[in-house]
Amino acid sequence: MGEWAPSWTPKEHAAAVDAVREAIGRGDVYQVNVVGHASAPYRGDPGPALRRVAALPGARYGGVLTGEGWAIATASPETLVEVRDGRVITRPIKGTRPATARGRAELLASAKERAEHVMIVDLERNDLTRIPGAGPVTVDELFAVRQWVDLWQAESVISAPLLPPELDLAALLRAVCPGGSVTGAPKLAALTEIAALEPMGRGVSMGAIGWIGPDHLDLALTIRTVAADGTRLHAWAGGGITWDSDPAAEVEEAAAKAAPIRAALAGHGAGGATA
Repeated sequence: MGEWAPSWTPKEHAAAVDAVREAIGRGDVYQVNVVGHASAPYRGDPGPALRRVAALPGARYGGVLTGEGWAIATASPETLVEVRDGRVITRPIKGTRPATARGRAELLASAKERAEHVMIVDLERNDLTRIPGAGPVTVDELFAVRQWVDLWQAESVISAPLLPPELDLAALLRAVCPGGSVTGAPKLAALTEIAALEPMGRGVSMGAIGWIGPDHLDLALTIRTVAADGTRLHAWAGGGITWDSDPAAEVEEAAAKAAPIRAALAGHGAGGATA
């Protein structure tokens, strides 16, 4: 594997954060998730490296998909949507700190992270109400702290009962895609900002991957995901931007999320993230 080539510099990333803050100041948006991309050349079979990514600790969805000339590995901890036992469930993640005692305390005490998280919870509650046949939406767990590799992350669980008739898959996907935690609020306005600011398309990242059965659907949000196209590896990382966001801290947070993926690909273990 060769060196990583980012699609933007830290200075350009920070400028995008400032641009989102300006949009918030104008009242265009409340929050926007800004994502950067990097790629690295490789030779040979990427399978062993991709399997190391899929095995990262804390991955609720760890796996590899392959096809002719392409492969995808995910270590995603986040549920975009699950349907089980007559309920539809989403588990948005928003808020990150190093997995230390101090990092946990900082995450739990951060008014900025909690406000950002609650905005996405409200957005996801609204998304579930748009599903035909969905009953009252409930927040079953709010701002729970869970570990992914060497990072703490805040996660909530939101669900609703599904009433007859049977759920239409297309209607379900229209209601929840793209995920609120990787777009922002309001969602359509956030997507406009994302299209204007991000230097590279998101590819397979920030989408969905999983499985569908006759009585159970479970789709991950493809964060912490790598794609191989035959000659290069592609990875994405970013974070949600609010009025209180510090550009330098947002650049560092994206690097922290990308570090375990890069380390696993290089065979250096699952650590290496800092924030």
